Amino acid sequence: MKTFVYPEMMVHVSMCTHKLPTSVLLASDNRDLLMNELARYKESTVTTVGSNDLLESFRNAQEKSADVIMLDAMTSDSVVIAHISRILKDDGLVVMKHPSLDDLSANTPLMEALGNYFKIIMPYRLEDGSTLLLSSKEYHPTADVILQRTDLLEGHQYYNCDIHPSAFAMPQYIRENYRGLARN
Repeated sequence: MKTFVYPEMMVHVSMCTHKLPTSVLLASDNRDLLMNELARYKESTVTTVGSNDLLESFRNAQEKSADVIMLDAMTSDSVVIAHISRILKDDGLVVMKHPSLDDLSANTPLMEALGNYFKIIMPYRLEDGSTLLLSSKEYHPTADVILQRTDLLEGHQYYNCDIHPSAFAMPQYIRENYRGLARN
């Protein structure tokens, strides 16, 4: 996969879904590419933590302090997910890596744990077939996309206002496999 696809899709899908993302928590051990994309959002303050020990990284984070959390790691730890919910504001959202959608048994505990805290849980595809998972307390990634923000951003190599909603299109067998787990 081209190195620009992942950071653009991790950052811009979440930042263009939230109405006013002023505070971002980035959990990553490879921050440079993601921070380059986040730098386009001048109105946002970004706090970074490592992703090696997510529980420790999130334990001391202030309650309701982030609009968006970007998790450049996989976890289905229900305690970590509870901390993510605690850290997010009432309209916050999180985007994270997760197992392949072909691995229903690995995704089920993750999506069930997220279902305790989030109204919307939707996977979205990258060009190589891998997926990211967006979970939101308020905003729907295709209905609430801020098109003006997507159009005003410049310098992308992959992301645009057409890619954003189309990334959420899933084949019927995936929709059937995740009925009751994915929420849109």
